[in-house]
Amino acid sequence: MHSLIVDIIKGTYQPKLDTIINIRIADYYITYTTFLGIINPNNIDNMAVETEGKKRKWHGSVSGIVDSPLDKVWTIVSQSKRLSQWMPMVERCIDLVGDEGVPGYVRLVSGFMFPQQDGERSWIKERLVAMDSTSHSYVYKMEASNVGLDGSINSLKLIDYGDGSTLVNWSFEIDPLEGTLEDNIIDYLGFLYKSCINRIQGAIEDANKKVYETC
Repeated sequence: MHSLIVDIIKGTYQPKLDTIINIRIADYYITYTTFLGIINPNNIDNMAVETEGKKRKWHGSVSGIVDSPLDKVWTIVSQSKRLSQWMPMVERCIDLVGDEGVPGYVRLVSGFMFPQQDGERSWIKERLVAMDSTSHSYVYKMEASNVGLDGSINSLKLIDYGDGSTLVNWSFEIDPLEGTLEDNIIDYLGFLYKSCINRIQGAIEDANKKVYETC
């Protein structure tokens, strides 16, 4: 990997992860049919072809409660133009191919998601695999990047938690990385993604203020 994340996942950086929940799921299809509920389990032939012969994936998941209704949370997390509002390390997000919300849509995300040895910005090209506004969930796959995580899959699902709050579940999977420890990279990514979940409430409040100021 061409970044300082190599040092992190080798164990020189150990964040406190008391609130992070790591999930190990051996079956790729269980992850996306039962947890997300947005991929038809009867139509996975193409997925099987893609994953056939590949090594076991490394999996992780983090979650958090946002003190806002589900629809407001969905408005923030489902739009690429709002990505930097709850992912502070993201500077820009550019549409490359297709229409947002439609599978096949591709976006280019850049910023300081992962520290680079040369101080340059990280960039990730992501393809939308699936999005369901009814179940409030989506799946993105990293098509290319300069952070060494090509092929990674990130899935987000929102659940009504009652009393005007929302449970945000973010699951992810990556290909095994040679020379690195599975627990360390999963913990680091969990730490990074959990910090994003923690900023969603602030992004919603900022958006509400802007609406109020324009009235």
